[in-house]
Amino acid sequence: MSHARLDLNETTTWTRRLTWLSVGVAAILTVVKVWASVRSGSVAVLASAADSAIDLTASGATFLAVRYAAAPPDREHRFGHGKMEALASLLQAALVVVSAALIAQEAAHSLRAHRIMTEEGLALGVMVVSMILTTILVTAQTQILKRAHSVAVAADRAHYATDLGSNILALAGVAAATKLHLPALDAISGLLIAAILVWSAVSIYRQASDQLLDHELPEPDRQRIISLALEDPAMGDVHQLRTRSAGPVTHIQFHATLDPGLSLEAAHRIMIAAETRILKAFPAADILIHPDPRGRAEPHPGVLGGAEAHMEDSLV
Repeated sequence: MSHARLDLNETTTWTRRLTWLSVGVAAILTVVKVWASVRSGSVAVLASAADSAIDLTASGATFLAVRYAAAPPDREHRFGHGKMEALASLLQAALVVVSAALIAQEAAHSLRAHRIMTEEGLALGVMVVSMILTTILVTAQTQILKRAHSVAVAADRAHYATDLGSNILALAGVAAATKLHLPALDAISGLLIAAILVWSAVSIYRQASDQLLDHELPEPDRQRIISLALEDPAMGDVHQLRTRSAGPVTHIQFHATLDPGLSLEAAHRIMIAAETRILKAFPAADILIHPDPRGRAEPHPGVLGGAEAHMEDSLV
């Protein structure tokens, strides 16, 4: 089932609401899990509590980053502030790694000390509540990301989706340790949670790095842009297509071949019509189209001109 994309204003509104929800869920889970881990002595619950505390910090950073990224361009930032989302995602990845290291250290200490759990029922109940709240949050984030792109929200969802898996592990560890009278299983589940967190951090880092390094949009999106531009027969071809994302905004630029006999006004109308078609598919886009006169275009100077033209010969 396809989903309509949201425009930039709708994207900003929904991402702001999601970050509020994310901060609220993280705060509740942190307090409840710390209380439960102190009462029960469970390493798995403590590991999950530490992870939720990191979530709270990361969600707070995402909350601020989303608002800054949505700010309109200014004199010092002509392309907007969208990459702040990617920087916040890098912070998330770093915090997740720190969380994993602390959890692994605590789990190893518990294995050596043969720590015994108490009030296992409390620990189990808290993990069930945690799973329910996390599932609600991940579901909401998934629905919005089907309609709008936000690397910060995507990183937040990846982290909370991993949390859901870690909560299941923590629940299984506490239950197994209780039923089988093997406290070591609780600590082992803590170690597994730490490993999952490291995997999550790597995934978040890759997404943020792609945006900071101006990675191209996926090939289906690039082909969609070309197809939309060429719907008008007046557009001879599309070349030197460059795309990148910066937070909620997608930057698109390309050259289009036109009849050299067209007036400037006529060429302008063709460009505007092409932009309008592309914006229907990519509402949160900043589009720049350069017209080239068919058969009379000179090679473009500049650092990337020649290299880009050569690359496009093999790609488009």
